[in-house]
Amino acid sequence: MDDVERVDQIEEVVTPVLHDHGLQLVDLEWRALRPRSVLRLFVDKPGGVGIGDCERASREIGDVLDAAALIEGTYDLEVSSPGLDRQLRKDREFRWAVGRRVRCWLAGGEEVRGRLAAVEPDRLVLERDGGRVELPRGALTKARLEAEVPWPRKA
Repeated sequence: MDDVERVDQIEEVVTPVLHDHGLQLVDLEWRALRPRSVLRLFVDKPGGVGIGDCERASREIGDVLDAAALIEGTYDLEVSSPGLDRQLRKDREFRWAVGRRVRCWLAGGEEVRGRLAAVEPDRLVLERDGGRVELPRGALTKARLEAEVPWPRKA
């Protein structure tokens, strides 16, 4: 089984477990290394993910993966939040980020910020300054979430 097939099968197995815990899979990263491989799951839920959420999901996911025998040898399982300003790379991550503020860099160095409104095969649509901006996917060199921290308001 190649790594792409393995990742697809792992995703199939872990998604229902995450759903049972009220979590959504944002990204899955598999690193086949010797002597220990690493499986990283980045998860989220409305209101954010806490350490307890990750811990509970990790225990059950580890048991389910072991029972499914999808991973040969020893591996480390890491379940965590995607982070406040994580980089967006895959279509799944862009779809997850719809409605959130993003920062995008285009070929040539131009930087564009806005709220991600839509993800289409050939472009991203951002809302900013009361209008919409369309970014061609082919011109996108990097994209990140922008941290939206609710700072304390002065009375």
